[in-house]
Amino acid sequence: MIKIYTDGACSGNPGRGGWAAIILDGEKIEKISGSKDNTTNNRMELTAVISALKYVKGKDLEIYTDSKYTKDGIEKWISNWKKNGWKTANKQDVKNKDLWNELDQLNSEKNVQWNWVKGHANNQYNNMADELARSEVEN
Repeated sequence: MIKIYTDGACSGNPGRGGWAAIILDGEKIEKISGSKDNTTNNRMELTAVISALKYVKGKDLEIYTDSKYTKDGIEKWISNWKKNGWKTANKQDVKNKDLWNELDQLNSEKNVQWNWVKGHANNQYNNMADELARSEVEN
């Protein structure tokens, strides 16, 4: 099973953002990352996961994210958003609909196990993703 640790960062919200994914496939460790101007932290969290799912060819994956927004959105909220015409429970437009649609499609094509990990704790790969995402903000 391929394990993927993702993180997003932003300087200002909105502001310059960065995202990163650490991909563990057996003994092999790969790092992917990128940045974007005038974005939000949540968009970078979603972009990290989307980018990793596009990059990894395997179908059986474990995603580790410190973003409850991302994990709860894909596991709990998205089915109701779609049923309700992309409206939240408060009848507001769902933010980042473009990214949620893309993530939903990728998630349906693979067997993804979603895991939440506490950010800025003692998880070496989450910390590695955080450092890489923050370095993208600064570049």
